[in-house]
Amino acid sequence: VRAKLNESWTLTDIDYATGGPARYVRVKETGGRIGFITPLTHNFCETCNRVRLTCTGTLYMCLGQEDAADLRSPLRAGDGGAALMDAIDEAIGRKPKGHDFIIDRRRASPASPRHMSVTGG
Repeated sequence: VRAKLNESWTLTDIDYATGGPARYVRVKETGGRIGFITPLTHNFCETCNRVRLTCTGTLYMCLGQEDAADLRSPLRAGDGGAALMDAIDEAIGRKPKGHDFIIDRRRASPASPRHMSVTGG
């Protein structure tokens, strides 16, 4: 995408950060900026501090993996939140050091069967 944009626009890397994984460029002709998230060429996993919680109480530690923790049951345990905190601590301890994003056009199925839009990523 960046190479295609470079054909029509002048893109310059800038030191702009929002706390997320995007790396930003300034568009010389407009003064605007664009953020690129490139997990295959710029692995940002080591600094990732994100998890995703679905409306059904499932906590996903990584958008690129299927490992998840059920928080609904401990939330409903009625023990003042101790079981919930234990479940969260255990899940965060399993957060992977890397993702499984693989683009292989020869594969019929994606690396992760769960679409990011389903999880909110």
